[in-house]
Amino acid sequence: MESNLRTSLVAVAAALFLFPAVAGAQTYPEPAEPGKIAPKPKGPFTTHTVCKKKKRCDFRTIQKAVNAAKAGDKISVRPGTYREAVTISGRKKRYLRIVGNPRKPARVLLDGRNKKQNGFFVNGADQVTINGFTARDYKANGFFVVNVVGYKLTNLTADHTGVYGVYAFNSKGGEMSRSKARYHSDAGFYIGQTPQQSNPIRSVVKNVESWGNPIGFSATNMRYVTITRSKFFNNGIGVVPNALESEKFPPAEQNVITDNDIFWNNFDFHKGAPFKPKKTGVVPLVPIGTGVLLLGGRGNLIEGNRIFGNYLVGAAAVEGILLDKTLEARALVANKVSGNAFGEGGADRNGRDLAYDGNGTGNCWGPNTGVQTTLPADASLLPACPFDGANTFSKPSQDELLGYAGPASVNAWIKYPHKARSGVKPLEVYTP
Repeated sequence: MESNLRTSLVAVAAALFLFPAVAGAQTYPEPAEPGKIAPKPKGPFTTHTVCKKKKRCDFRTIQKAVNAAKAGDKISVRPGTYREAVTISGRKKRYLRIVGNPRKPARVLLDGRNKKQNGFFVNGADQVTINGFTARDYKANGFFVVNVVGYKLTNLTADHTGVYGVYAFNSKGGEMSRSKARYHSDAGFYIGQTPQQSNPIRSVVKNVESWGNPIGFSATNMRYVTITRSKFFNNGIGVVPNALESEKFPPAEQNVITDNDIFWNNFDFHKGAPFKPKKTGVVPLVPIGTGVLLLGGRGNLIEGNRIFGNYLVGAAAVEGILLDKTLEARALVANKVSGNAFGEGGADRNGRDLAYDGNGTGNCWGPNTGVQTTLPADASLLPACPFDGANTFSKPSQDELLGYAGPASVNAWIKYPHKARSGVKPLEVYTP
């Protein structure tokens, strides 16, 4: 069973990095080593204004303002609907600050009308700030940054795009903050293919909310990222650091997931969604009903989170079985799941709190609070922290966890009543 399933999973995963280009009919730039951070420009700097009425400002489109701006300039965008796709590319555009309405991002709307690729696309321009915008109905992504050292994406709303909401790839350092993402056909937030570094530049994701997506936060081969004070709920799966060969530098390493609310990730998007679910990539494999999943990985810390109301499992870890060539990166090594509160004190239980196939070395589990049900049931396979020995592999547990891939996961749900939460309703099947 495991061998056949693994073969099919690998075949599906091989198409992962192809499907954004197919879905968006776009040729993505070839990833390049970001190198060292570009030097700060010396100025003097200019503020360029953008609005819908030419007499009141310098430009009527954001792109024209970007084209005119020099490194370090500010672009102030006034309220309105802008039907354009903005590209910011190269060293000459480094340290640009593009500001809409940070307090009310909905007032500065980029509208893709399902014809344009990305709301904002930053390529090779270090330390660009995008602050106070909503991007809606783009074929690919709402906000996309690639090949940079440093970025700041803040006070943003990404709504109903073809792939990802807020997306950083092949970059070092950066910030995603005070932003929301919903109804994307893949993930609300994504950081992937982080280059390996001897003196890592960490990225921070804080105060974000992601809901109504197959994946709340996807993290293929992500490194040196801290995700904190955020909410991932009503997705198919909440947060999934994972390892794939369709991107460089597997596996996910040295990430910290702390002080987040990860709950009610039971959205069965196969049965109804405001988007067309993907047929390729990892989305068809999502184990619906999962809070956090480590699919391979090294030195990741899941600590101090509140994880509850996920019908399949609260926090799980399984060998990186989708790696078929870089076998040395498959093992789970020195990951720590500790200090988390499961099940809202029994008021909003997970189907299973912890699940682990026993793969790897130095992986430890706890102490955590509220743990009532584990897979396997034998807690001796879930050593408390600190622990630096060899873990005890369980093939039956791995086979069971692999069997949860895709729509079949719903058949394994263990449903408990939810505790009511102000302003949030559970989403299992979308209805218009």
